[in-house]
Amino acid sequence: MPAKPLRIATINTNGIRAAYRKGMGAWLDERDIDILAIQEVRASTEDVQQLLGDEWDILHDPATAKGRAGVAIASRDKASIHRVVLGPDDFDSAGRWLEADYEVNGSIVTVVSAYVHSGEADSPKQVEKYKFLDAVEARLPELQKHSDYAVVMGDLNVGHRTLDIRNWKGNVKRAGFLPDERAYFDRFVGAEGDADYNAGGGLGWVDVGRKWAGDVDGPYTWWSWRGQAFDNDTGWRIDYQLATPALAATVTNVAVDRASAYDERWSDHTPVVVDYAV
Repeated sequence: MPAKPLRIATINTNGIRAAYRKGMGAWLDERDIDILAIQEVRASTEDVQQLLGDEWDILHDPATAKGRAGVAIASRDKASIHRVVLGPDDFDSAGRWLEADYEVNGSIVTVVSAYVHSGEADSPKQVEKYKFLDAVEARLPELQKHSDYAVVMGDLNVGHRTLDIRNWKGNVKRAGFLPDERAYFDRFVGAEGDADYNAGGGLGWVDVGRKWAGDVDGPYTWWSWRGQAFDNDTGWRIDYQLATPALAATVTNVAVDRASAYDERWSDHTPVVVDYAV
């Protein structure tokens, strides 16, 4: 019989303690996840371990400012090594970038939990967002050299294409859909002769969610808590799994675990779950 695929998921919990109070634990118990990337943890490592349980190995990089951001990776098997530094020495990436290496069937799989700044157009917040995206762009080729099997996932806070935002025409001047932000993703996932993206000749990473879904609206991964955004599916697709071509070639299934009703949501984001037959 074939080996069980490696099931990797990503979720911005918007505060893991609140997410557990609303039902995250029940979802996790049912989904048979092997590696879980978490963003906006907003809790201590001890809190995360207590919530998930001793069967999980927890890596956690909290933000410099207590109670904000924070990224973690929870896994069934222990990582062989992990790294938290991104960008220049004077760049604070704490709580936003966590890498870990796992041995899977004789191969090294590198997993990154990333939380990109939300930004704000024409403000210092947007400058920080671009600094972070610059650092990510510089790191991606290094990750490819490190491992053929690598995935960068999380709340990347950019809707790459018009397909990724329901009301894109009203958001062209807002952070999350600015042309300069989207150009980074052109370079991340572009390839020579790739008609789907503007830049061409990019770094060649694969947007697993878009490749699996095809050229359709969504499927969205974030909806505002306010109004009827969730009920009307007025969302944004800003949670990604970006994989190296070798890893993307092993994908056997992609799921966006959208809640069936507004009152069953436990975060304003929804998990993105991918099976890799490594």
